[in-house]
Amino acid sequence: MSDIAKQRFTAIDFFCGGGGMTCGLRQSGIDVIAGVDFDPTVGETYEFNNPGSKFINSDINLLPESYFEDKFGVQRDDDNLILVGCSPCQYYSIINTDRTKSLKTKDLLMSFARFIEYYRPGYVLVENVPGIVTNKYSVLPEFLNKLVSLGYGETVDDIKRDVIDLSYYGVPQSRRRFSLIATRLPGISLCLPKPDAEQRRLRSCIGVTNGFPSIEAGHRDSSDFNHSCACLSDVGKQRMIRTHKNGGSRLDWANDPQLQLACYEGKDDSFTDNYGRMSWDKPAPTITTKFLSISNGRFGHPDEDRAISVREGAAIQTFPNTYVFKTTSMGNAAKIIGNAVPCEYARRLGHLIQSF
Repeated sequence: MSDIAKQRFTAIDFFCGGGGMTCGLRQSGIDVIAGVDFDPTVGETYEFNNPGSKFINSDINLLPESYFEDKFGVQRDDDNLILVGCSPCQYYSIINTDRTKSLKTKDLLMSFARFIEYYRPGYVLVENVPGIVTNKYSVLPEFLNKLVSLGYGETVDDIKRDVIDLSYYGVPQSRRRFSLIATRLPGISLCLPKPDAEQRRLRSCIGVTNGFPSIEAGHRDSSDFNHSCACLSDVGKQRMIRTHKNGGSRLDWANDPQLQLACYEGKDDSFTDNYGRMSWDKPAPTITTKFLSISNGRFGHPDEDRAISVREGAAIQTFPNTYVFKTTSMGNAAKIIGNAVPCEYARRLGHLIQSF
């Protein structure tokens, strides 16, 4: 399909964060009109890297359905309109242990459904954590039934959805996500993107050969490349030195009383990824908002005695190396990166829609 034909598709990215989904859809040739997010700190990053896509800082529950019609001239019943809803997923995440704090994220998918009902776009995309399928309090069944009532299939079986491992979709990390695509257009045989035959490995995206110079723990990069990483205490440095290169774990120093942590004594089978190193020839672990810290997962560099840098985390999330995170805080940058939909998977979704 020509680039001219691709441009006929437009999208609105709800819960856009710093723009991972928007970036990928734009890479596929789709015009993303706007992104909506409650967090005002992500707006500068979103608009700087996605020129022409307007950031709307709003609580979706307070945003009128007609907003995009009034402000952007978005038409209802537009066959070439895509609404994307990648709502915050803390309530359904297996990582979260106190769901009372994340209760307000539970029903955001139904808030998104208000806009589907109003605009009746040609396509709907949803991405979320696998827990949205298995959690007994999930709103997913209600959302699927709502889509059917709006004409996005005769039954919920017509709405294509699955839990997939993004390492088979060009993303160099083991990241299991729920993915959904629906259309109200007749005669279209829907499917999700086809997986690759092999997982993408870490060495394909970071390392010296990929333009990442060797750095020490605590390095600060003042350029937009942001190859900055967290400091380590003296004992933290010793733990990294003792952790075997290319995939070692905290078990490599579990018997050293000077290095072992009291919370892990007698618990060699628990939290074994914490303080571990990534492996060059495997996908990275899931990049979370805490990837700058070796204590929060297997976020140690395969060879260097440090956690991965801001830019390395972004590369593993398949952000372009030119993507600029407009914040002076490493923690805020990591939050934007860890919460993002990987750009490469979004790009594949965009190409898929244009192939129907």
